[in-house]
Amino acid sequence: MTPTQTATRSLTEGTPSDGAPVVDLSQLSFDLASLRAAYRQGLKVRDLITEAARRCATDAHHAFIHRLSEAELEPHLARLEGLDSASLPLYGVPFVIKDNIDLAGVPTTAACPEFAHTPQRSATVVQRLLDAGAIPLGKANLDQFATGLNGTRSPYGACANAFHADFISGGSSSGSAVAVAKGWVSFSLGTDTAGSGRVPASFNNIVGLKPTCGLLSTTGVVPACRSLDTVNVFALHAGDAHDVLRVAEGFDSADAFSRPAAPHGVDFSGGPFRFGVPRAQDLAFFGNDAAQKLFEAAVQRAIALGGTPVEIDFSPFLETARLLYEGPWVAERYQALRGFIDEQPEAVFPPVRAIVESGRDKSAADLFAAQYRLKALKRVCDHVWQSVDCLLTPTAGTIYRIAEMQADPIRLNSNLGHYTNYMNLLDYAAVAVPAGFLADGDAAGLPWGVTFVAPAHKDAPLLRLADRFHRSLAADTSGYTLGATPATFTAVDMHGGPANLFVEDPARSGTIQVAVCGAHLSGLPLNPQLTSRGARLLCAIDSAPRYKLYALPGGPVARPGMVRVSEGEGGQAIPLEVWSVPAEHFGSFVAGIPAPLGIGKVELADGRVVPGFICEGIGTEGATDITHFGGWRAYLASLSR
Repeated sequence: MTPTQTATRSLTEGTPSDGAPVVDLSQLSFDLASLRAAYRQGLKVRDLITEAARRCATDAHHAFIHRLSEAELEPHLARLEGLDSASLPLYGVPFVIKDNIDLAGVPTTAACPEFAHTPQRSATVVQRLLDAGAIPLGKANLDQFATGLNGTRSPYGACANAFHADFISGGSSSGSAVAVAKGWVSFSLGTDTAGSGRVPASFNNIVGLKPTCGLLSTTGVVPACRSLDTVNVFALHAGDAHDVLRVAEGFDSADAFSRPAAPHGVDFSGGPFRFGVPRAQDLAFFGNDAAQKLFEAAVQRAIALGGTPVEIDFSPFLETARLLYEGPWVAERYQALRGFIDEQPEAVFPPVRAIVESGRDKSAADLFAAQYRLKALKRVCDHVWQSVDCLLTPTAGTIYRIAEMQADPIRLNSNLGHYTNYMNLLDYAAVAVPAGFLADGDAAGLPWGVTFVAPAHKDAPLLRLADRFHRSLAADTSGYTLGATPATFTAVDMHGGPANLFVEDPARSGTIQVAVCGAHLSGLPLNPQLTSRGARLLCAIDSAPRYKLYALPGGPVARPGMVRVSEGEGGQAIPLEVWSVPAEHFGSFVAGIPAPLGIGKVELADGRVVPGFICEGIGTEGATDITHFGGWRAYLASLSR
């Protein structure tokens, strides 16, 4: 342990600041909902951080490079004193930061002591979290200069798996993942250029969000491949990752690669969806039969959630992946460290040095040739989105012991990137989510995960789908807990559950919900007016019991009119479908609606009010009241009898 790996006695062995704790801190889950509930009950921030420091005081996993001292923590604690815990979205939430991301006043080493510098300002993404009330507990271990997917390439010690210390944690964001999995902090920041925020999530039974490139600022991040780097979020479950993302995201004019969030478009996470699965010949499990079985089970789980699998040719994705390390992008790693590695090559771990120094040999002609090939491959890979909403792949084909990895560091590390290296080159978003535990073989009992992939800016739908998948796994797995902690989804749900994930924000989605009651229902004549505009069915639901339904005269397409009535006038619940329509096509859709129909506000059975088809009162003149049939489909069925 280095001199900077300190936690003061008062923080690790202190007592509650005002007597007996309002909650049993030793049993408190650090998921966000549980912490918010504890703060509402009177928990003090200093007591919570005392408990967090106690949990990680003995770091046998080598997850930390630096733990903040009492003096370093004090400004963060003092600024929260006197504030209502509800006043900040991340009030008093402990987190850790991968040590290639700056925290003001604390050394940034990138796991290379000779490279260390102490920044005066925090990285933009860190500052946003601090402003939201989060408390930094320390800087986390990593594969040196974020070069590796295994977690063993650090002079601060090989970071051990949260479940079995003989196995790798995954990397390069190794310590960030382990700290969350062990329940030491609520969430953590890592970076993900080639899989560094997904592979460790898979190996430690947590969620790893690799956001859309540029969505989280990289100002204040030591670059690996600057044009491809992303800051990622680790959390126990997707709901917490979603909350952190909402705080951390935002355009940063100081970051040349930053971009504002764009609407994600039609959401596929709550209803039927189509997911791409690699062909059998494109899958690789490197002899791990247990991992293959878990992937097959994951496909079946996605089907049970309403998904339809579509086999895809994964070879263009794999060819793209090879460009990252076999092509000229490795020169970008060399460029990031050029001055340092040329002057102090001996300070760099041999596997890292071999990779970075290979970038010296790449020419501008090599780069242009590879960029041309990447453009062609992206055109081919993007074509898949015409037939599927997302991809489902393993996160990593297998896992290795630390000793195995250190004996064969290049080849085995390459195996870990089989399903991850293409991601940022193609500008996709991804969420790694637990898929179960290996049942047999050398790694029996260790966690293993899968990854959902979608085009850029579909981060929120991916998180929602990952949340449904994760909760389904927990429901079907006896004794399932989050990370390597005792916490369960049941405990999380007691404090509010994942509701925030499923509230659609039209401003963020770029879509408008429309309730339909007649000829626009699925399979009926006017439904193509929705589907041709890229609309998607969200749900079938009844209206509130306040409407009458009429068969309108005229045609050629028969249509109903739904009219809201006052209490006591015979209103009933009318079966509806709610569709999500891209905002850019909503105007043309509405323009085609003939009088007396129009779009107004429709109250649903669950109390929500959404845009939907309504009929002017005058339109019922000459119409037939069909309310008693119980919906338009039932009325049509009566006509054929």
